[in-house]
Amino acid sequence: MTERAEIVDTKNPNMRAARITINAPAQVIFDLIADPRRHADIDGSGTVKGTVSGPQRLSLDSSFGMSMNMGFPYTTRNTVVEFEEGRRIGWRHFGHHVWRYELEPVDATTTIVTETFDGSTAWFPPALKLIKAYDNNQKAVAKSLVNLKALIEQGNTEKERVQ
Repeated sequence: MTERAEIVDTKNPNMRAARITINAPAQVIFDLIADPRRHADIDGSGTVKGTVSGPQRLSLDSSFGMSMNMGFPYTTRNTVVEFEEGRRIGWRHFGHHVWRYELEPVDATTTIVTETFDGSTAWFPPALKLIKAYDNNQKAVAKSLVNLKALIEQGNTEKERVQ
């Protein structure tokens, strides 16, 4: 049986979040999230198709391009706007809404991971409501966390590159 992520009540109409407990050290999880080449593997929305540019490991102010598809293919450029090594990472694209991961170690081998879609930072949050971004991202962050947990707990932390 697949574990489900817990929906988090953010008390903010422009934010959606979920959390899950992963049986792994926070740094192992963070290292996977900080690798943009793994974002398509984690993505619960089905829209992230792959990395088109950027560093192998993200840090504050780093930028990376992603190949996307939401009914039509496109690319987008993201910038890391929040970064605390091993604990927090968040990025945004041209719309300025943020996707954020926060890691809270429970002990040396267990971590609570919360993913948040933060539309409060968007250029125009009401537009996100019109395109159902809040509803869609609520489902996506929960599914992304389930995907992340499965990758980590199955030991699939390294990206195999086919050249």
